[in-house]
Amino acid sequence: MFGQGGHAALALMSLLLLLWHDAAPIEVPQDLKQPPTIVKQSVKDYIVDPRDNIIIECEAKGNPVPTFSWRRNGKFFNIGKDPRVTMRKRSGTLEIGFRSGGRPEDYEGEYQCFASNDFGVALSNKILLRVSKAPLWPKEVLEPVVVTEGSPLVLLCNPPPGLPPPFTFWMNSAMTPIPQDKRVSMGLNGDLYFSNVLAKDAHTDYSCNARFLFTHTIQQKNPFTLKVLTKEPYNDTSYNTTDPYGGRKVAESTPTFLSPPGTESSKMVLRDEQLLLECIAAGLPTPTIKWFKKGGDLPGRKVKFENYNKTLKIINVSEEDAGEYVCMANNHLGSIRHSIFVQVKAAPYWLDKPTNLVLAPDENGRLVCRANGNPKPNIQWLINGQPVDSAPPSLSRQVLGDTIIFRSVQMGSSAVYQCNASNEHGYLLANAFVSVLDMPPRMLGLKNQLIKVIENNRTFLDCPFFGSPLPELRWFKNGQGSGLDGGQYRVYINGTLEIKRARSEDEGTYTCVANSILGTAENQVLLEVKERTRIVRVPEHQSAIRGSTARFDCVVKSDPSLPITVAWTKDDKPLYLGWRLKKDEESLNIPNVNEGDEGTYTCTVKSEIDQDSASARLTVLDRPDPPMDLDLSDPAARSVRLTWIPGNDHRSPITQFLVQFEEDRWEPGRWQNLSTYPGDLNSVILQLAPYVNYQFRVIAINSVGQSQPSRPSPRYKTSGAAPDAIPRGLRGWGSKKDNMEITWEPLLDLERNGPNLHYNVFWRRKDLGHEWNNVTTMGSKHVVQNTETYVPYEIKIQARNEFGQGPESNVVTGYSGEDKPTDAPTDLRVSKVNSTKSNIHWKPVDLNSIQGEFKEYRLYYWREASLVPGLMVNKEKKTKGFYSTVAEPSGILSDLVPYSKYKMFMVVANNRFESPPSNTVEFTTKEGVPDAPRFFRINRRSFDTIHLEWDKPLEPNGILIGYQLKYQTVNGSRIGRLQLEQFLPNVTDFTLRLPDRSTRYKFHLSALTQVGAGEVYAEESPHFTNEENFTDATGLGNGE
Repeated sequence: MFGQGGHAALALMSLLLLLWHDAAPIEVPQDLKQPPTIVKQSVKDYIVDPRDNIIIECEAKGNPVPTFSWRRNGKFFNIGKDPRVTMRKRSGTLEIGFRSGGRPEDYEGEYQCFASNDFGVALSNKILLRVSKAPLWPKEVLEPVVVTEGSPLVLLCNPPPGLPPPFTFWMNSAMTPIPQDKRVSMGLNGDLYFSNVLAKDAHTDYSCNARFLFTHTIQQKNPFTLKVLTKEPYNDTSYNTTDPYGGRKVAESTPTFLSPPGTESSKMVLRDEQLLLECIAAGLPTPTIKWFKKGGDLPGRKVKFENYNKTLKIINVSEEDAGEYVCMANNHLGSIRHSIFVQVKAAPYWLDKPTNLVLAPDENGRLVCRANGNPKPNIQWLINGQPVDSAPPSLSRQVLGDTIIFRSVQMGSSAVYQCNASNEHGYLLANAFVSVLDMPPRMLGLKNQLIKVIENNRTFLDCPFFGSPLPELRWFKNGQGSGLDGGQYRVYINGTLEIKRARSEDEGTYTCVANSILGTAENQVLLEVKERTRIVRVPEHQSAIRGSTARFDCVVKSDPSLPITVAWTKDDKPLYLGWRLKKDEESLNIPNVNEGDEGTYTCTVKSEIDQDSASARLTVLDRPDPPMDLDLSDPAARSVRLTWIPGNDHRSPITQFLVQFEEDRWEPGRWQNLSTYPGDLNSVILQLAPYVNYQFRVIAINSVGQSQPSRPSPRYKTSGAAPDAIPRGLRGWGSKKDNMEITWEPLLDLERNGPNLHYNVFWRRKDLGHEWNNVTTMGSKHVVQNTETYVPYEIKIQARNEFGQGPESNVVTGYSGEDKPTDAPTDLRVSKVNSTKSNIHWKPVDLNSIQGEFKEYRLYYWREASLVPGLMVNKEKKTKGFYSTVAEPSGILSDLVPYSKYKMFMVVANNRFESPPSNTVEFTTKEGVPDAPRFFRINRRSFDTIHLEWDKPLEPNGILIGYQLKYQTVNGSRIGRLQLEQFLPNVTDFTLRLPDRSTRYKFHLSALTQVGAGEVYAEESPHFTNEENFTDATGLGNGE
């Protein structure tokens, strides 16, 4: 958007427009008589391609239309006598054709165009026409160049002189550029410089090439053969950058300059051109070049170092760049300096270029021609192409050096004046006419223009006008007040009115009035000030996962009176909105994002007078590509190094690598996770198990997900070893009263460590000091027979294979099998019985009679009957366990149903068996409060009554004595006075009369026993939307 660069561009445009208005001269309308003006011409130094026709341009305007003539080499060029030369109609442009023969070189020379009409003659620059040349390289036989290793060398190029000069470069016979560096590089003259020669420089094909720009041809010099003499044999395999001489002894040398030679040189450069200074030094080791300027710093903004610091380049040279430049070459043996004295000269350049002058009769004026240069240029005035000194004298004209003063000019004295400023480095030529006219004011622009501008912007209202004498121009707003100038307004000499900051109150009709002694002219401009078009919610940079949907916002606020268009571009190219990409008024949606959607999206909103834009980048994220080129190295007995090349992360950094393995002995074809590693690693040591034939693959993981697995690595087989692992889950337990089963979890396949895996199992009676019994088995269970009932054993285990025995496990305690308990609990009784719970008591058994692990005293109890006449009950047995080893155990039995008869008995239990039952006990629970009514229905049977129905509870928990109904009116958050109704146990309905139709109630219904009110059923009367259907009801039940 403009807030991100667009507004700056508008501001720059406005400033440029302001400068144009400030400097633009008054233009003479083309329908008025006026001298010629040159509007187009060829460049002064004009090089042409000999294969094309030659076109020398010269265009001019004037009234009457100018006629054209040419001089060649200072003499009249008779175009009509040369059939190859034609002049374009209504133009002075020459075209020289060679279809019928002739040589372009015959037309080389200096050309100047003259444009003439009744009021004067305008001149073009002197155009030096030259034909481009690409001469052949002179044939020469080049002897082999022989040089001692470590010595400096210059291979000369001497390209043929072309026009323009050719571009030179060095290649070998394979058309590959000669490698250049700090030691070997090409100088500005095209020669190839070696600061010191290495044995590896010996080649037979050093060739200098010249490329000629106009003909697009490349010419090649015969190649040099370079032979390098070494004191010891050279083997190119021994070369390396730290020891380029391969261990051979080569004499070192202090720096010397190859170019320029000596300690001083000089250089002349013209102002505004490019300065190139060069220092190339010989020496071993290769010298380093540094640059300084005496008496000051190098011009940092304009200076650039090239060719490995050997070339200093300064662009757009100015007079301050003159002085002494010093280059220093040094290596560890010493340093040398060379001073280059730079002179800056200047071809002429304008300080004050003469411009056209329009005067009325008897007016005064002047033409000024000021130029500077080094040396200072000579100023010469011409009139209509002739030196002003040789023109007939005029009382109204006075030449004073670089100025011509005109006094009281008269009709008929119009002419074109030329100013020629020249020195030894070039010249400037300017045409400026003096036109004497007698013309009342006139408006040149469109009448009654409507101008729309943006609020708070600098605004220009144009009012082009003309008149001679020059009219005075004033601006008025809405036809009122004095002229507009000063403060918020500024009027320029060309008639333009500037409003420095347009506001809504600046809207209106502006009138410009041009006035002179010859009359008045006026024009109007209607100004409308509009609100700026801007994007108020800009698109934001975002990252989207491939396949998801991306959305860019672009919410616009603009002046309601200005139609706008919204367009989207991607990477500065129009965005095709097809079946997939959709835009609406405020956003762009990109569903099913793919990599091709990545880029910078720009929303541009335009009105007829302004625009705004905003950009955001879409980054498409995807799963990584799989890693590549898996390699195994550093093999060891239980480890190996795995190295891989990460794949493309698709703009989401890889956070983790997952290494998987597959082995071909136990589960061939099944890939298993081995380990994970940080995403910045690509070489890891894998810890491995013995006796496994591995292969590996790697999966890359980023924020989007996992890559596909890499291709598998080569297989890597580890050697066998004794087991490291101890079997897990070791336990001993009896499946019969006279045995003990010893079981364990077998080792995992990758824990075997070798073939022929077995288990050594050990056991003995605990605390008796017996020797260990043992057995070796391949399975995961061993049964010890003929044991006593439920006695403790110590157990341990170890794994073994062909390579040896593994570590022993810790000793664990197991037990042989259990038998039925022989004794039953006695004297079972109850106490403190209420409606829902009871205390129970019993006498314990001897723990030795349990013949196993004491689990619990297990109470069996059931509801035998309800004391409510006619109520059926569920007699299913329930159990509850009590763990107690005290002499007089007791417990609490809860969750009983009130007003019921219960029976119960107790057994003692070990892990497998129960004892015979105790005595059976019968008891009854006391009466309690009822459950909630089974259902509660609310019916509306007329406009003014509500009928209530309910049913008795499923569990009355005693003898029902009635029902209790509490109710109160409700109106939103307000509730009325609570009212109470009580009913006999055989009443299960109630009709309530309503005070009005809209009254609603909240009801609370509960059943009653002698103990009290039971669980409440609460409900509100519903809204009855259809009052004609009085059978509508709320049927709310509890357990139906």
